[in-house]
Amino acid sequence: MKTELLYKQWEILGLLLSLLSAMGLSQHTTPSPQQQQRGKIRFRLAGYPRKHNEGRIEVFYNDEWGTICDDDFSMENAFVLCRHLGFVSATGWAHSAKYGKGTGKIWLDNVQCSGSEKHIGDCKSRGWGNSDCTHDEDAGIICKDERLPGFVESNVIEQVEEDRVEEIRLRPIVASAKKRNPVTEGIVEIKYKDGWTHICDIGWTPKNSQVICGMMGFPMERKANKNFYKLFTERQENTYRIHSVACTGSEVHLSVCPLQFYKANATAPCEGGMPVVVSCVAGPQFASGNGQKKKKATSLRVRLKGGAKTGEGRVEVLKNNEWGTVCDDRWNLQAASVVCRELGFGSAKEALTGARMGQGMGPIHMNEVQCTGNEKSIWNCQYKNITSENCQHSEDASIKCNIPYMGYENSIRLSGGRTQYEGRVEVGTSSNGTHQWGLICGEGWSTKEAMVVCRQLGLGYANHGLQETWYWDSSNTTEMVLSGVKCTGNEMSLSLCQHHGNNVNCKRTGSRFAAGVICSETASDLILNAPLVQQTAYIEDRPLHMLYCAAEENCLSSSAAKANWPYGHRRLLRFSGQIHNIGRADFRPKLGRHSWVWHECHRHYHSMDIFTYYDLLSLNGTKVAEGHKASFCLEDTECQEGIAKRYECANFGEQGITVGCWDLYRHDIDCQWIDISDVKPGNYILQVVINPHYEVAESDFTNNAMKCNCKYDGHRVWLHNCHIGDAFSDEAEKRFEQYPGQLNNQISS
Repeated sequence: MKTELLYKQWEILGLLLSLLSAMGLSQHTTPSPQQQQRGKIRFRLAGYPRKHNEGRIEVFYNDEWGTICDDDFSMENAFVLCRHLGFVSATGWAHSAKYGKGTGKIWLDNVQCSGSEKHIGDCKSRGWGNSDCTHDEDAGIICKDERLPGFVESNVIEQVEEDRVEEIRLRPIVASAKKRNPVTEGIVEIKYKDGWTHICDIGWTPKNSQVICGMMGFPMERKANKNFYKLFTERQENTYRIHSVACTGSEVHLSVCPLQFYKANATAPCEGGMPVVVSCVAGPQFASGNGQKKKKATSLRVRLKGGAKTGEGRVEVLKNNEWGTVCDDRWNLQAASVVCRELGFGSAKEALTGARMGQGMGPIHMNEVQCTGNEKSIWNCQYKNITSENCQHSEDASIKCNIPYMGYENSIRLSGGRTQYEGRVEVGTSSNGTHQWGLICGEGWSTKEAMVVCRQLGLGYANHGLQETWYWDSSNTTEMVLSGVKCTGNEMSLSLCQHHGNNVNCKRTGSRFAAGVICSETASDLILNAPLVQQTAYIEDRPLHMLYCAAEENCLSSSAAKANWPYGHRRLLRFSGQIHNIGRADFRPKLGRHSWVWHECHRHYHSMDIFTYYDLLSLNGTKVAEGHKASFCLEDTECQEGIAKRYECANFGEQGITVGCWDLYRHDIDCQWIDISDVKPGNYILQVVINPHYEVAESDFTNNAMKCNCKYDGHRVWLHNCHIGDAFSDEAEKRFEQYPGQLNNQISS
């Protein structure tokens, strides 16, 4: 709507100017000095990595190219600047020198446009040349890839097209290394035209190698045996494109470093030198070369959550034994690279803002993180402590890291699906030197296995893991070659999951019973409001004659069947449950509405068999009482400001939970309880688990469980220390389990 309004404003302005010109009123105006200067102002996009319609915005003013500071920058600013460049509108903007730091003047600061201005000089600002920024704060813009009709001046990058460094590889020369992934050592080669060229090693430093390793997905470099490679390269015809590289080690791409290109007519390039050789140290997840599961690094105080692929996710840090997030103010590639390397990956591909990997929970521990890029840990960088006024979880920072190429995507494929995101899973096998494809037995196949397949193929999150795929066209592949596949869900490849090995054991071997997946770029993420559970817990002695419905739905303990119905009562631990969707896709039931079950007793449809488990555990983890919640009805009870409800159960409506909304199960509805009639007084742990069988895909299952300390004296109940299971560190979790102490477990009533 805003864009359409701006277009109309531009059209009206054009008509007015045409009318004035026709009436002769515009012919006698003399251009002011400021207007004359405007005629000399030009704009361009620069930086790396970028496309032709995005980049660092640079302004040519007073015969000098300079940048614009990101302070107070907005979409309205981007709209005006994109029109300067000949694009119809803007689709986004970037802060903190996302496209690299510019040079020269920072011409404009605190720019504030309404979006309707014809020239950036008409917007409010500090004035030309007045700025308190550094080039760390250079603004970038992303324009809609659609040209203004009749716009003549093309958006030309000043850099000569030939002098570009984009694709780089390490070429191993040892036969055994060529067959093994990841490649950690080799000759550095740069894509040029249709071939590959080299970098001259004269003056090459370990800091340059650090940048190359980071691009290849490795956290650090190590010294290579140059003599071994020298013998090899002396027998080769080497071509050189680059020399005199001078990286500081913190750059995320070689193209950002100062470097020189050989001229086309250079007579003896790299005389006395040889091609650059780099050797890298692989991170823990990739060190063995076969992608074995990473050993738990207990000392790390940073982790990634919510990402679909290895090496990406929301950044979370551990402080005071509690995990929290990082605010995206001033978040940039240098800080992101420090986190990537700390976790055993390479440098950062992207530093994402605005909770692009979903919102976190609990505290926000850091704000305005400022790293040089060479720190060992994000905790060594400068940062500010957060206050509730200046950051929300909608501003959580996230990252995408460079990871080593492992070739995992070549060993499986999808077939028969309607789109590239779905299909029957086929596994590559080798027999007597011939490569062929086979199917996976669908028995036991679940969302967890589907998560691994979607990750391995780079297709995002798992929407469904399918045990039958008869409705997809069958390919020529009909033989079952894998069965009993069981994954934790975190593996990088299906080959790292447990399975039956070469002995396929599958009851239903027809291709219609082969495993399949449906992947998605986004996923939901459910989380329980732990404080509300703590605040609303109480005990009710409910008469049996009011519990017939609940008994039909198995919401009472087994001893209720032996009770003297309808006389007597059951003792119920009741509480409210508020379940938020903080992910990036709506939470929808796995079953389509045609499969929902009508419950006459409660007059509603159940869309999931089990939506939540409620358990009361002893302090050593033994279950002493249990309850469960079938999806009483999934709907949007309330939403965050500005988000509309989409799901409502009335009149056989659609069921689900919209992103940014929550479903409230009040303490006074049926089955929102645990039957504790047989529980003795004492100290216990209350545990609530959402989506316990992973029936519906989520971006993060680790936050689906909530625990509380529970004290029951035979008459009353107290809940305290309620928290999401993954919100605390291992150390704090141990302390939680010991509190308030096992020594006084039995309390006499």
